[in-house]
Amino acid sequence: MSTNRRDFIKFVVAGAASAGCPIDLSLIAAPSGGANSSAEVDGEQNRICHQVRDQGSNSFARPSPSARHDVVIVGGGVSGLAAAYRLPQRDFLLLEKEPHWGGNAYEMEYAGSVYATGSAFLTRDEYAYHFAKEIGLTPLPVNSSDASIIHGELVVDTWGAGLDKLPYSASVREGFKKFRKEMTAIDVEKRGRELAQKAFVDFLKGYPPELKLWWDNFGPSNWGATSETSNAGLAIGSLQEMVEESRTDDRYTWPGGLGAITKKLADLLLPKHKQRMQTGATTVAVVSEKEEVQVTYLLGGELKTVAAKAVIMASPKFITRRIVEGLPEKQSDAMKQIRYIPYPVVNLIFDQPVFNHGYDTWCPGNTFTDFVVADWVIEKRPAYKQKCNIISCYTPMKEEDRGYLLNEIGCRKIAANVLNDFQKLMPGMKVDPIEVHIYRRGHPLYMSTPGLYTETQPLARHPMDRVFFANTDSEGPESTTNTGILAAQRAVQQVEARLAGKPLAKEHAIAG
Repeated sequence: MSTNRRDFIKFVVAGAASAGCPIDLSLIAAPSGGANSSAEVDGEQNRICHQVRDQGSNSFARPSPSARHDVVIVGGGVSGLAAAYRLPQRDFLLLEKEPHWGGNAYEMEYAGSVYATGSAFLTRDEYAYHFAKEIGLTPLPVNSSDASIIHGELVVDTWGAGLDKLPYSASVREGFKKFRKEMTAIDVEKRGRELAQKAFVDFLKGYPPELKLWWDNFGPSNWGATSETSNAGLAIGSLQEMVEESRTDDRYTWPGGLGAITKKLADLLLPKHKQRMQTGATTVAVVSEKEEVQVTYLLGGELKTVAAKAVIMASPKFITRRIVEGLPEKQSDAMKQIRYIPYPVVNLIFDQPVFNHGYDTWCPGNTFTDFVVADWVIEKRPAYKQKCNIISCYTPMKEEDRGYLLNEIGCRKIAANVLNDFQKLMPGMKVDPIEVHIYRRGHPLYMSTPGLYTETQPLARHPMDRVFFANTDSEGPESTTNTGILAAQRAVQQVEARLAGKPLAKEHAIAG
């Protein structure tokens, strides 16, 4: 593709890289910077973020409560929306920093075609599958085992019959087969606690480097970590699922991924509870009093405080620990231990068919880890005509590279690199898209490191009398829409018990 041709491709940057910052920066006037000031996307100004990070909620003068509710829910992603859905008889207030609902499971649209900006699929054995049906969605089968593109060749069913077709030497292919045999023989359920404390890289020793390359590509996309920092039990369990998937694919989704669930929840809730659902509201302080909890948030440049009998924090823990006052020291430390990676999703929008060979394809050694065909689950319907071939490229990044998402130049460079790598994958894929959309997120996916699921998360999610903790990072072993919904269900049950006058069980107590 020539430089001149590239100039005609439209690059669109969306999403909040500082979504974890407990201040809606676009609502606060930035100081004039002059000609040398760097342009920042969406008006984000990180000086305020750092103020909250360093000084906490005490840096704000909290007004007196202007309203009272049964429950305040902080965070309008899948966990917050599911919590609100389970509290239909309660006077709740749902607060969301972004201008839309959905969090990391948020769908977008181009010319009538829906595409994903995050969460991709679920399985039949997950609670989320049954929850989706409860709210009126019919899960659509993926029915396509994962492929890989290696050295320009498409390897269908990578961990099934595809192992015989890997474009490697015979000895490397045998290494992959031996690894599959040894890992599938491990009883993950029986050895779960032991494996959760070990790094996956220990199980890769003695195998070809090509195997580690594949897993260092797969891990960050799914649970935020390479083999050096991955929970071994999670990685081995994932391999066993892929081997099983090669026989029967048990995954389900919708066009645009699991954003269909959050969209449906919002569509169900808004007609009845619109006055109690507020977007553009950035929570800055959650303070427990003797008989209530006071929640202060910024809306339209104005600080507001409301009081509640209980609060559900459906926000990530690195935000939560900054704005909830009075956290026991051990609980705050546990929240601090949870690490998050930056994770943009780059959608390549084509006006012609470019790739429709499978649902999810892995691409080790590239800028992105894998890509999903946005409309895969409906494209084979007899009456369906594909308007746009939208390819969602999942692009997890290293923690230290988070800063590249903070300005438009960095975002465009990431998107351009993804496009370049995609066009080099296979013959026939060097096609110009009509648009390239990058949805940037600075801290969306927690890293499933050893000990996180068994030790850190149980401490981080312990209730605090009237404050309860949800969000996908409350449950494990990896960040999914399913765990977000389960976390909401648990928090709602705890809230209902507290409002019924049942004291916090002794086993939930945490020493400071």
